[in-house]
Amino acid sequence: MERVGRIDTVGQYNNYVGVDTRHPLVSVVNFNEVPTILHFRQYIGVYAVFLKNIRCGNMTYGCQPYDYEDGTLVFVSPGQVYGIDSEGKAIKPSGYALVFHPDLIKGTHLGKAIKDYSFFSYGVNEALHLSKKERKMIVDCLEKIAGEIEQNIDKHSKTLIVSNIELFLNYCMRFYDRQFITRNNVNKDVLMRFENLLNEYFISGKAKAEGLPSVAYCADQLHLSPNYFGDLIKKETGNTAQEYIQSKLIDEAKEKIFDAGKSINDIAGELGFKYQQHFTRLFKQKTGMTPNEYRSLN
Repeated sequence: MERVGRIDTVGQYNNYVGVDTRHPLVSVVNFNEVPTILHFRQYIGVYAVFLKNIRCGNMTYGCQPYDYEDGTLVFVSPGQVYGIDSEGKAIKPSGYALVFHPDLIKGTHLGKAIKDYSFFSYGVNEALHLSKKERKMIVDCLEKIAGEIEQNIDKHSKTLIVSNIELFLNYCMRFYDRQFITRNNVNKDVLMRFENLLNEYFISGKAKAEGLPSVAYCADQLHLSPNYFGDLIKKETGNTAQEYIQSKLIDEAKEKIFDAGKSINDIAGELGFKYQQHFTRLFKQKTGMTPNEYRSLN
């Protein structure tokens, strides 16, 4: 059976990798200073960001090879299981880790905004790939956080540490925006597959049998995490994934409304609505008229 460990505190993580704990709620680990690590999968009860120094060209992103070779950032939020089982073999790591406990940011601006950093819920295959310039900025941020951790704890420590973590995460958000743009061909492929998925869903009768297609369902079918999928669609189309699905649904509805042999209730059922009034409400919200009013106009 695969071994799965559990890390609920910063101290536990530091013990796992073999470094001293300088602050009970936050740690920056420079893996170049760590001899070896015995890897196995871990349940993570803290926030963690890993900068991996690996040649990403040997891996793939969807159907595309990674085009950045200077580092990969992976984000893990509390409650996730992360890591690989090195099958009892100790390996020499390279890179950095930023680990902080949720208690560190409670009552701070970052604590209120942490959910806005949706990349904490992305899959590992949706990691952030850095250019050399971006990597340098990320390492500079990590070293500033590490430098503050090394200071004696005083009344300013929490504010300065949390502010630097927030700055670090804001840079990550900027670099993810860049990645969505530079990976335009990959994104267009996802958008095309999303469109085809919705077409097939309605044509095949799945909507009538299984209900309205959800964002989570579409993301799963496209092998993406819901947050990454939602962010990608928003960047590409300007609409949320839910809005895109609803727009597609209204297009399907308009086609069906032209068939005078079908009642509005029949159409609602074919589109996956359990109740006709829910369909009518959405249709009017999106078009400004009820399905019957649209039918009479056309």
